[in-house]
Amino acid sequence: MGQASENGKSKLTVKSIQQMKGKEKIVAITAYDALWTRMVDPYVDLILVGDSVGNTMLGYEDTVSVTLDVMKHHAAAAARAQPQSLLVVDLPFSLAYQSMDLLLDSCRQLMQIQGVQAIKIEVGDESLFPKIRTLIKAGIPILGHIGLLPQNINALGNYRSYGNRESGKKRLIDWALALQDAGCFCVLGEAIKAHTAAEITQALNVPFIGIGCGAECDGQILVITDVLGMSEYIPGFATVFADLKVPIKKGIEDYSDAVKAGNFPN
Repeated sequence: MGQASENGKSKLTVKSIQQMKGKEKIVAITAYDALWTRMVDPYVDLILVGDSVGNTMLGYEDTVSVTLDVMKHHAAAAARAQPQSLLVVDLPFSLAYQSMDLLLDSCRQLMQIQGVQAIKIEVGDESLFPKIRTLIKAGIPILGHIGLLPQNINALGNYRSYGNRESGKKRLIDWALALQDAGCFCVLGEAIKAHTAAEITQALNVPFIGIGCGAECDGQILVITDVLGMSEYIPGFATVFADLKVPIKKGIEDYSDAVKAGNFPN
């Protein structure tokens, strides 16, 4: 697992995550900077610097506007926290569909940020399978993402669930197995019906992490602002574990009142 940190947690690698399959549930969460990476690191196994930074932190309506430079900026910020958790970074909108040379260059730029250990790619077409195999041969660990693909929102029109019909279930299972065969160390599913997600989990030898996929997956991932009740919109599959919006607003209001009244500093 690697050298233990001050809190006794050893550095996790892609192999560490793979070895948790069938033994221990994997806890994953998003984080986008050093502050939140330090906060979540003692309690999770995998930190995703997600392109969800676009609609959670940067004011975009979706993830489509997030660029490679934005992801490099936030990945570097998270990496500076030197987390013991596995640090994974999203490949942003459409870059997976570039030529192989350009795709490899995009992934190389992210991987050469010291501390980044793997790349997550949203997989919306079978043409990506051989590309992913090539990336892995080049030494770039890949986490494949299937089911709902937020980067495709303009083509989809709205967010929906997947894997309810038999044909959709078979396609998802086939794609998960194809990603495993290509060499992905882990597969992530989003908004997949629970019974289908359970079958995918059983079919794979690598971990299957879910978001909105039911409880039978090998692990779970959530967006940090959903966990903390700070998102403008919280999806139905998420749970608010600590509603921080109210105390944060109250603290800022009290500070403002104290300054206006001349009570701070005193």
